[in-house]
Amino acid sequence: MRVSLLFTIDQSMKWQGRESSQNVDDRRKGTTAKKVGAGLGIGSILIVIIGLLLGQDPAQLLSQFQGSGSEATEAGGVQQAGSADDELAAFVGVVLKDTEDVWDKVFAEQLNREYAHPQLVLFTDQDRSACGYASSATGPFYCPADQKVYIDLGFYQELKSRFGASGDFAMAYVVAHEVAHHVQNLLGITGQVSQQQARMSEEKANDLSVRLELQADFLAGVWVHHAQKMKNFLEEGDLEEALGAAQAIGDDRIQMRSRGYVVPESFTHGSSEQRMRWLTKGLKTGDMAQGDTFAARQL
Repeated sequence: MRVSLLFTIDQSMKWQGRESSQNVDDRRKGTTAKKVGAGLGIGSILIVIIGLLLGQDPAQLLSQFQGSGSEATEAGGVQQAGSADDELAAFVGVVLKDTEDVWDKVFAEQLNREYAHPQLVLFTDQDRSACGYASSATGPFYCPADQKVYIDLGFYQELKSRFGASGDFAMAYVVAHEVAHHVQNLLGITGQVSQQQARMSEEKANDLSVRLELQADFLAGVWVHHAQKMKNFLEEGDLEEALGAAQAIGDDRIQMRSRGYVVPESFTHGSSEQRMRWLTKGLKTGDMAQGDTFAARQL
C-alpha cells in the first residue's frame, strides 16, 4: 500500500492556509526580530526617552527613524530569511499542529489523560538546548530535559541529497518521529530506558536504544493513521516518501555507506527493514498498545 501527502513543497501547496502550531520557536539566522514600530523594543524605548528629553514628539522621531535607510530591527535582529526556508518553516509549523491535534485526541481516547504540547525550535547551524548544543551535524533531535524538538531546516536538503529521501512527507515523518520521542518522555518510557542503560553493557544499552527508536517510528505511524482520518491529507501513491526516509536512515544503510560493512551490535536506531516495519504497523493499527517494542522478541 502506498499513500501520499496531497501537499508538497515542490508541487501543490495544499498545506497552505491550514492552521500552524503556536509552539514554534524560530531562532534561525536570517529571521527578523520585531521591527521598531511593531512594538517597543530596546531601540524604540531609547528613541522615546531621547524625544522626551529634547522636548520633541517621540512618535515623530519613531516615524523618521523607521523611514531612514534600511529597516531597523531590535538589538540582535537581522534581515528576513530566504523565502524557501520560510516556506519550509511554515510547512513544519503545520505538521507540528497536526501532531498536536492527533496526540490530543489519542491521549484522551486511548490513555484517558491530557497531552502536553512540546515546543519545536528552528535553528541554523547550532543552538543551545538543555541537553547540550544542538548542531545541524547531528540532525533533528528531541531533548527530554526541556521537552523541545530541535531542527535545522537544512536537514530537509540533506534528506534528499545525502539520504536520497525526497518529498515533503519524508520531512513530515522526521517531525512526527521526534514528537514521538516527546510522547515517550511523557509516558515515562525515556526515563526508564536511560536508568536501565546506565547499568548495562554497551551492547545491551544499544539494544534498548534501538527499541526506543523503533517505538518512535511506530508512534509516527500512529500519527499518520489518525491524521489521515482527521485531516484527510493522504492519497494513494506516496507513503513511500516516509518509508523511504525510514529506510534511508536505518543503521545498516548508514554503516554500509560510511564503513562498507555492518555491525548489528552497534545499532542504535534499528535496521532499515525494522524501521519501515514498525512505522507501517503504527500506520495500519493506530493503536498505541500494539507498539511495545520492549516486549517484542523479534524486532
